[in-house]
Amino acid sequence: MSGGVRYDLPEIDDFTRPYWDAAAEGRLLLRRCAECGRAHHYPREFCPFCWAGEERVAWEAASGRATLYTWSVVHRNDLPPFGARVPYVAAVVDLAEGPRMMTEVVDCPVGALRVGMALRVGFREAGEAGEAGEGIWVAVFVPEGEGGG
Repeated sequence: MSGGVRYDLPEIDDFTRPYWDAAAEGRLLLRRCAECGRAHHYPREFCPFCWAGEERVAWEAASGRATLYTWSVVHRNDLPPFGARVPYVAAVVDLAEGPRMMTEVVDCPVGALRVGMALRVGFREAGEAGEAGEGIWVAVFVPEGEGGG
């Protein structure tokens, strides 16, 4: 895909750069609060549970394990580049560390999807060589024990 607005690309800033750099290395990061001990995702500069400030919240590596909470098979999406990907599985997963995360399940037949199924993180580059998104890697999930990502 060339030209046009991409609705799947993040706005990377100084705060979120560690997350995106880790993703490019195949690692999923979370934020954990030293005040209440809870992990959260998406990354925020404060704890969304106890409101502790950024000095009490730090990055940590996630295990990459998750269970499928819910999903929807998307058959039509007119926003670029999603239209070229249909059908795809938009999902919400429960990370082993506690937070829930919106993502995509890949390398899994739709008929095999089950609530509670074990998943593990993989990463997909957002763009092809020379395209917007090249070098940006996003977390996707695959069934535990399967290849892909």
